[in-house]
Amino acid sequence: MTENTQQTPASNPELPTQYAPAEVEGKLYERWVERGYFEADATSDKPPFTVVIPPPNVTGSLHLGHAFEHTLIDALTRRKRMQGYETLWQPGMDHAGIATQNVVERELAKEGKSRHDLGREAFIDRVWQWKGESGGQISGQMKRLGDGVAWSRERFTMDEGLSQAVQTIFKKLYDDELIYRAERIINWCPRCLTAISDIEVEYQDDDGELVSIRYGEGDDSIVVATTRAETMLGDTAVAVHPEDDRYRHLVGKEIELPLTGRRIPVVADEHVDPEFGTGAVKVTPAHDPNDFEIGQRHGLPSLAVMDEHAIITAHGPFQGLDRLEARSAIVGALRAEGRIVAEKRPYVHSVGHCSRCKTTIEPRLSMQWWVKVGPLAKAAGDAVRDGRVKIHPQEMEKRYFDWVDNLHDWCISRQLWWGHRIPVWYGPNGEIVCVGPDEQPPSGEGWTQETDVLDTWFSSGLWPFSTLGWPEQTESLAKFYPNSVLVTGYDILFFWVARMMMFGLYAMDGTPPFHTIALHGMVRDQFGKKMSKSFGNAVNPLDWMDKYGSDALRFTLARGANPGVDVPIGEDWVQGSRNFANKIWNATRFALMNGATIEGELPDPSQMSATDRWILSKLNKTVAEVDAFYDDFQFSKLSEALFHFAWDEVFDWYVELSKTTFFAGGEQAKVSGRVLGEVLDVMLRLLHPIVPFVTETLWTTLTGKETLVTADWPKDSGFRDKAAEQEIELVQQVVTEVRRFRSDQGLQPGQKVPAELTLTGTALAPHEAAIRQLLRLQPAGDGFHATASLPVAGTTVALDLSGTIDVEAERKRLAKDLGAAEKEKAQANAKLGNEAFLAKAPDNVVDKIRTRLAKADADIARITAQLANLPQS
Repeated sequence: MTENTQQTPASNPELPTQYAPAEVEGKLYERWVERGYFEADATSDKPPFTVVIPPPNVTGSLHLGHAFEHTLIDALTRRKRMQGYETLWQPGMDHAGIATQNVVERELAKEGKSRHDLGREAFIDRVWQWKGESGGQISGQMKRLGDGVAWSRERFTMDEGLSQAVQTIFKKLYDDELIYRAERIINWCPRCLTAISDIEVEYQDDDGELVSIRYGEGDDSIVVATTRAETMLGDTAVAVHPEDDRYRHLVGKEIELPLTGRRIPVVADEHVDPEFGTGAVKVTPAHDPNDFEIGQRHGLPSLAVMDEHAIITAHGPFQGLDRLEARSAIVGALRAEGRIVAEKRPYVHSVGHCSRCKTTIEPRLSMQWWVKVGPLAKAAGDAVRDGRVKIHPQEMEKRYFDWVDNLHDWCISRQLWWGHRIPVWYGPNGEIVCVGPDEQPPSGEGWTQETDVLDTWFSSGLWPFSTLGWPEQTESLAKFYPNSVLVTGYDILFFWVARMMMFGLYAMDGTPPFHTIALHGMVRDQFGKKMSKSFGNAVNPLDWMDKYGSDALRFTLARGANPGVDVPIGEDWVQGSRNFANKIWNATRFALMNGATIEGELPDPSQMSATDRWILSKLNKTVAEVDAFYDDFQFSKLSEALFHFAWDEVFDWYVELSKTTFFAGGEQAKVSGRVLGEVLDVMLRLLHPIVPFVTETLWTTLTGKETLVTADWPKDSGFRDKAAEQEIELVQQVVTEVRRFRSDQGLQPGQKVPAELTLTGTALAPHEAAIRQLLRLQPAGDGFHATASLPVAGTTVALDLSGTIDVEAERKRLAKDLGAAEKEKAQANAKLGNEAFLAKAPDNVVDKIRTRLAKADADIARITAQLANLPQS
């Protein structure tokens, strides 16, 4: 706990009767930004804590996945700021090459124009214009959520500094022979007319067709199956497994490729699975990545039979057809020749689609620029293996190693106009010159720059250090690199995270870009289903923030965040979190109106009641627990701990137990008022990183201080009082048991009942007034007749229920329930006593019957006790 040395509020500070998030959140956030609370000073002598935002696309808007991730990062950084760290949460956006180009091209299409009508320079100017007017709406939405980012440091992957970083590292990689140009198979989008990365390919099950085609004649024939019949025009071999006896006589021979008149060889390759299909596969090196590898091993030619628009270019009757038109035509021609052995329609199989335009991806042989990832990936793997970088949760390490240990060279060129243009010039005589940021490109007749741009992931891979000024050796780079932690989804562990690891280690002399990678899951709907517009379950987080407040959304997301596990969320849960925010508000308002204060030192424990000492003991335990959960990225557990401490311990028990003290007034009320003020002070500090708006409003009212954003994070003072905890546990037992009895007897919560409490000489004696208040128990006056006696917690509570319930009706109801429970027990016992049944029944069925028996036993015991406690007629 912390000392309070600044000014204290005026007596009886007032709060509105209801919390209205819409009236509070926007104004508070503006004040935080204006006062510079989120900015980071590179010259500070405080220890650094750095987190980068996974840069959202400039075309994007805030979705629940963003809100979830930002909530977790904001909670971490707000806590570290309160702990005295020089905290930098680095904001910015990604230029999102293909997505942004598509957006602007669609805008041009409305004007009846294409980018080619404008030309490259004018088109890029148009994109910058769009970015200035419409891009980056997500920044405003981040402010709605409460993101505590250093806005003055906001970066964009196409700004001047980051462009210099991109050119610098490209040149360095090129000079180190880690970047090269080669013809390979890539993912090609015939609509966007560019290569795209693996992460930009979305796979879905499509209805297709599987056709089995006979190549060759007689004993020299062989059957292959394919879902892409149009690519057979580019076949240059048929492959079989070397150990497959069925085809051993054909290996090395040539057979005729139908429809083409060409003869192609049969080759033996261990890649072929002899158990799959016919055990023979067609080999089309120019249109399939696996076939390309087979072709390389066997020296096969690569025949491209489609252009960049996926139009057939092979000579013959199919030339000029779209790939899907050609597929149907080719199958028809093969059928006419009697070459179709079998057809399966529909044949459901996984097909890759462009994530931007949903066009089916075409594997295509193409001249592209590549990063040789072998040594870079090894360094990225070693950094985790030797402990320089921790992956959390640890079980995700295997997925990381599976990826980086088997990483293929990375295609980094894109056939777009928007993006970082590759800094390579081609000369008239085949010269290739790579130009660094401080070098002049070659000039003269015949020199041209590469038209391709770099994959977006190339520039975002530099994000942890390019945003700090690299390649310049800036104060910010020295202070804030490496990042303390990266918080991101496990779905981009392989793509963005691996690239940052490779580039960070390479550019920063072996220093990894972050100490810890904290992986979270995906947000799903309340039934665990992926959120999607097509499923009709996608949610705009702004709608829930408008309805329930940003704190409610944040708390719901944090409460569901178990490391590396997907997060289900439903509107009911957000509504429940809104209720929690309201509970904090109402309880704090009550406390402030009844003497809660931080004025003066905390009284000595000898002056406190057991209730006061109990809540302070619980408070310090909660501080320690929350710290441990934060350090282990257990957001769900720390949220649960805070929820139950605030709602259960503070509001439902401490405040209620202390009401009689507050109402009585006097010195003890002052002591409890100071204790309650301390509890609220610390509790609001603990809650602040997750629910910043409501806690800021309440804490500044309680303390009179400027802001909670830069207040000290609470520390466990070490205060524990086991005796007080045990004493209050006894009180809780009494109250809980009597409340249960009252409910069982059908009494209304507010209904008053005469009672006699035998508390003299017990630890419960000082709490009689509070117990009576909580249980609505009147003193036992004249005519008191104990009709029910409850032994609990070493004492006895006698109640006079005469006139409060219909005893005979209640006895009949309970007798009926008892009969049903005894029948259930008899049935369960009969089955469990039947050896024949037990021998045949599955384990889960037997377990269910045992569970039913246990419940029946518990019901019988409960109902029997209720009957015994009924007043005697």
